Amino acid sequence: MNAQRVALVTDSCADIPANLIKKYDIHVIPLRLLFSDGEYEDGVSITAKEVYRRLPVEIPKTSLPSGARIEETFQSIRRKGYEKAIAINFSGGLSGTANMVRLLGEQCVGLEVAAFDTLSGSLGTGMTVLQAARWLDEGCTFTEVCRWIPEIMHSTTVFFCIDTLEYLQKGGRIGLITSFAGSLLNIKPIISFAPSGELVNVAKVRGRRLAIQKMIDMAAALIPDGAAFNLAVAHGDSPGEFKEIRTLAKKTMPGFRTLFEGEIDGTLGVYTGPHLLGVGVQLLPEHLV
Repeated sequence: MNAQRVALVTDSCADIPANLIKKYDIHVIPLRLLFSDGEYEDGVSITAKEVYRRLPVEIPKTSLPSGARIEETFQSIRRKGYEKAIAINFSGGLSGTANMVRLLGEQCVGLEVAAFDTLSGSLGTGMTVLQAARWLDEGCTFTEVCRWIPEIMHSTTVFFCIDTLEYLQKGGRIGLITSFAGSLLNIKPIISFAPSGELVNVAKVRGRRLAIQKMIDMAAALIPDGAAFNLAVAHGDSPGEFKEIRTLAKKTMPGFRTLFEGEIDGTLGVYTGPHLLGVGVQLLPEHLV
């Protein structure tokens, strides 16, 4: 527990590695996956690898965390002796999770909860949670961290290279993405989050390798000379290519403060399909470095 007795809460779409969850005592609320054989909690009763393996046979429905699970999370935080909590959650443009956590947090007696909708997901949410954890670990106050979180949320950008728009279309999460026929031409879409928190395609590149390079170049272009920044890379069911993108990202953007590595969770994997690669950049304002 940090000296300020401030807990951090997020959801399974933040894709934070288990060692960092343990290090900072981050409380992760799982979203739910509804397959024909039953209901599963993302990252608890089913792994991302298992979801990807089942996708060719069945695309499950996704659902918000249960209210009981959220309430129990806040009660557990209280029992541990925390007095305040900061909840940083998956985009409200794609899910009602952030709003549900906020509403139930407001009803939690004996615990002051500040809730934030990142309007992002995976790397974007995860980087924000981890930066908040570092600030708390360094002795920053609840008020300071709550004031700074919106700043870094707005300076966080993530890009994802996906094989096809098929899963986004079937899952009803196509958002602001314009559909296009690209399979015959081997066109690979690069997607990101719009200011509304919905998904939007930002580039279309012919060929997987060129798409990966384009995604890295777009991320690097966001970093001003001399700026402090965090870097993140992730994959969904593509461990071999992950090593490649990690090496390329580190080579192209060598000045990062911290490097966050993640694996895309089962919930997001349902939307995007397998073989997802992602990169994220989080600029740190000078007064917060």
